Amino acid sequence: MFRSFRAEAWRLETLPQYLMPQEEAEIRAFDEGKRIDLRSYRSGYTDRIKRQCAEGRANGRVRILTRPLTDYLRFEFSRYYEPHSAAGETIRILDVTDRPNPLADAQDFWLFDRSTVVLMNYRPDGGQINRELYEGDPAPFIEFQRIAVSESVPFSEYVSGDVRG
Repeated sequence: MFRSFRAEAWRLETLPQYLMPQEEAEIRAFDEGKRIDLRSYRSGYTDRIKRQCAEGRANGRVRILTRPLTDYLRFEFSRYYEPHSAAGETIRILDVTDRPNPLADAQDFWLFDRSTVVLMNYRPDGGQINRELYEGDPAPFIEFQRIAVSESVPFSEYVSGDVRG
């Protein structure tokens, strides 16, 4: 899907943490105080974002969260969101600490070109079960995206404010 989308790949993230085995060493390094240098950081993901943005294809996401931030979210902000945002991904934060969550019934998903939905299925602890190509009408997910974007703030605005907990 990431190779073939034409205009936009967009993600909704709803969980306070994701347990991905390939992140364990990076999380340990982060917990030990090691940080990345954004000026020299490169990964396959950031290279892909840069390339797709240069081709006129957008990458975006909204992260739903509550404060105080979990250790995982602090890691994710530093290790992923900062370099991904610098590479051109549009990342927004929907902080529902002091208000009702307008997307309480939504699960994690990817939306490609506002027509193809891939459900991201996780256990309650954040361990991934699978990814599932959704065969139904994408309209509810397009509405989830509309709500998420309209109710959120840009990542850079969120982290520059006094709201990180």
